[in-house]
Order: sequence, then structure tokens, then C-alpha cells
Amino acid sequence: MDMAYLRAHPEHLPTFLTHQRIRETPVHRGVSSASRLTLDDGTSLFAKTWPGGAAPEGLFAAEAGGLRWLREAGAVPVPEIFVVLPEMIAMEWVEPGDARPTRQAAERFGRELAALHRRGAERFGAPWPGWIGPLPLDNTPSDGPWSAWFAERRLLPPLRASVDQGALSGADAAVVEEVIDTISRYGGEEPPARIHGDLWPGNVLWGADGRGWLVDPAAHGGHRETDLATLALFGGVAGLDVILGAYRAEWPLAAGWERRVPLHQLHLLLVHTAAFGAGYRGAVLAAADAVLRG
Repeated sequence: MDMAYLRAHPEHLPTFLTHQRIRETPVHRGVSSASRLTLDDGTSLFAKTWPGGAAPEGLFAAEAGGLRWLREAGAVPVPEIFVVLPEMIAMEWVEPGDARPTRQAAERFGRELAALHRRGAERFGAPWPGWIGPLPLDNTPSDGPWSAWFAERRLLPPLRASVDQGALSGADAAVVEEVIDTISRYGGEEPPARIHGDLWPGNVLWGADGRGWLVDPAAHGGHRETDLATLALFGGVAGLDVILGAYRAEWPLAAGWERRVPLHQLHLLLVHTAAFGAGYRGAVLAAADAVLRG
């Protein structure tokens, strides 16, 4: 199988893999099983499958739809998708570079991220069912306002799941519910931007070409501050101050954006308590408390 054959017959990729006619090298990547595939013509692909069998329905279709939507903006580099099947997804291989970008690369990424966000979205949400990690994501489109949409579609579902699984207590949930009930106080309303939606530092791949690539999105029409806030989670992306400076020079942020960082981080933190347990409880409560303190 070479690239020309793959483009013509993407549905045949699993068969070739089953019969070991493609070189496959495991690589580490998130909740899915990931590997580097090398075709007969030397082309490399990045492929993901679901551990233990069939992926949740629509998971890889949602990832492919999000990547294509981000890619069509022509702003930040995004891998090209070649294969989307219920059981797997395969895309362009991005050769990794240095984990710490140069100042020039960080500045370029900041400008490109601003350009991506400026492309906008018709509504909050997306026309496809979403996924974020192993969890479904309610992308039901909405005309807003953003705060009400974010509370209903992004905070409430993972909060309920976290309580149901015992990762958060009823008292913990009450703190987050206070944020939800008062969310309109915190300001920052904007029209929907075209956002990655799961932009923690691990989903920026610094390539050997010196550019920051976007991978593993939960793409939708959302608030641009969400992408910027989540870049600061889990130790923060390398060069964050430079990225933010270049972004703001390209497209200034609304007054008070610094105070809203924990509000925008709260969704992804709740996803972590819902998906991975009480180890993230402290981070959820710290973010909620920071929002309420203003």
C-alpha cells in the first residue's frame, strides 16, 4: 500500500494492518492506542485505534470533522486526514521537533492562533456530535449568549458525571453550581470563535518544521479565551508568555481576561474528574474558588 492506493481505498487500511503488510511502530498518545504507520513508498501516517476493540460511536468521525474544520481556516497547521473509519483514524505524520519552541516559533503560533479564532463560527457548538477524550461532548448549536451556553453545555454535564462517579462530593458540586448560577456576572461575552476546544499543552505539537501544530481537538464554536486559558493548564505550554503576547498584539483581548482564566479552565478540569477521578478534585475546587473570589 502506497499513498496513492490509500487515497483511493482508505477503507482497506485495517485489512493491510491485520495482515502485517504495513510497518507499525507504537507511539504514546492519550486515551487511544496510537502508532506510526510506514507505507511502501516511505510515507508515514499517524493512526489511532480504540484500546480493546470498537471505539465509541462517532468518536473518530468527530475528531476528523474537527480537524478538517480547523484546517480549512488556513491559519494554524493541522494534520491532513486520510482515513476515517468507525474503528480507526489515520492522518498526516508530523515529525516532532524540540519540545521547547524558539521565540520566533512561539510568536508565530500566537499570531496563527489569533487568525484561527478570527475565522469564527456560525453558532456556539458544532453541527457534529462531539467528544473530548473518552467523554461525549454536547455540541448542540446555540445562538448564545456564550455564558449560558457554556454553563449548560460545558460545565453541567461533566459536573454531573463527576458526582455520579464519586470524584466530587455534593458539597464540591455546590461550589461549582454557584459558578454556574452566577456565570453571567463575569463578563467577556463575545461572538463564537473557531476554537480547538481541548487546547491543553499536550495538544500542541511542536514540529521539526518549527511550527506549532494542533492535534486531538474537541473543535467547536466557542469563546477564544477558552483555548488561551487551557494552554496554561498542567504546567503550561512552553513559551506561553510569548504566545499570549503575540496573540494579543494580533487581536487584543477584552478587559478582565486574566480574571476569567479559571472560569475557562473549569470545563477541562471537570472533564478530568469525570474521566479520570478524584485526583483532579483539588484543581476543580481551586478554579471554582478563584472564579467566585473574582
